[in-house]
Amino acid sequence: MLTLIRGANLYTPSPQGQMDVLIAGSKVIDFRTEIKLESNTEVKIIDGRGSILAPGFVDSLVHITGGGGEAGFTSRTPEMNLTDATLAGITTVIAALGTDSSSRTLTNLVAKAKGLKELGLNVFCHTGSYHLPAKTLTGSITNDLMYIDEFIGVGEVAISDHRSSQPTVQQLAELAAEAKVAGMLSGKKGIISIHVGPIDSHLDILHDVHNSTDISLSQFYPTHMNRNKALLDAGIDFCKAGGTIDFTTSTTEYDLAHGEYAAARALAYCLEHGVDATKLTMSSDGHASLPIFDDAFNLLGLEVGKEASLHASFIQAVHECGVSIEHALMAITSNPAKVLGLNKGSIHLHSDADLVLLDEKTLATKYVWSNGKLMVEQGKAIVKGPFE
Repeated sequence: MLTLIRGANLYTPSPQGQMDVLIAGSKVIDFRTEIKLESNTEVKIIDGRGSILAPGFVDSLVHITGGGGEAGFTSRTPEMNLTDATLAGITTVIAALGTDSSSRTLTNLVAKAKGLKELGLNVFCHTGSYHLPAKTLTGSITNDLMYIDEFIGVGEVAISDHRSSQPTVQQLAELAAEAKVAGMLSGKKGIISIHVGPIDSHLDILHDVHNSTDISLSQFYPTHMNRNKALLDAGIDFCKAGGTIDFTTSTTEYDLAHGEYAAARALAYCLEHGVDATKLTMSSDGHASLPIFDDAFNLLGLEVGKEASLHASFIQAVHECGVSIEHALMAITSNPAKVLGLNKGSIHLHSDADLVLLDEKTLATKYVWSNGKLMVEQGKAIVKGPFE
């Protein structure tokens, strides 16, 4: 069956004006000012007038199997459900382990990814976790990336955090070198996702790796860069030296009151300071634990990340922070896809039909397609996981 979306304001994510868009199977096969069909083939017509049609959102860090554990066994966070992503316009997620790689395992991560893929979501994974030496599924990073389709990189490896394994420059250099070559051999990017904590060393170790080896800063993809202004400023320098940084949209009132920048505000701040818009991304850190520590790293509380925060931060960036729709969309579509080497996050002829139709005024989600499969209709999930 064909699906024809008529008269939507199309962003690819660059603005294209009012367009008709035609979906056949899992692909976008045409878009133009007006599409006239002369066929007996069944066509589902969607009225896109008064709406924005954009690429499905790419969430570059989600803990699909849950995370947490910083307050003991009862603080392990739950797994992600399919509709946690789709109702927020997310059609692609990149899954990772975090602090806990003991009760949370790579086998569980890949199994969960396969299940979500069967339901229609695009899911990729990182091998490894916070700590070095990196845990793997096959015994090596190279084999994980080469022979397991879901694995595209490594992470999230923790730096500047009391929960990290305190990696050395040599360890990070060896990790990045292996991941890069594994990526070359497998046709993947082999990026290292970097969890950046609150300690004042910020990104120093990444610069040390770059300055002492021939490893590019673009091999690293640091996230949580909106923790505070000092880290954000270090991120601006990182971008201007060739890297890309990521802002976390899930947060707590405590963190915002103690210096954290909301992701939308961080995005606007960097753009105002001349950072190339293609070097900035946002991710939800969905279903991660959001531990609240005092200055002595004593745990004060713990909340859970939400995938819906990605969509909410996109809206905030546009409506409250003065970011253009194009730049706000880039941060959650084409930019993360490009960093990770995924053929996602943009609309063009024969692209995957990962699409989200948004209300032009409120930017609320109306329809979502993942690989041409309708997941959300009139703001309601029509595809759900078996236990939702």
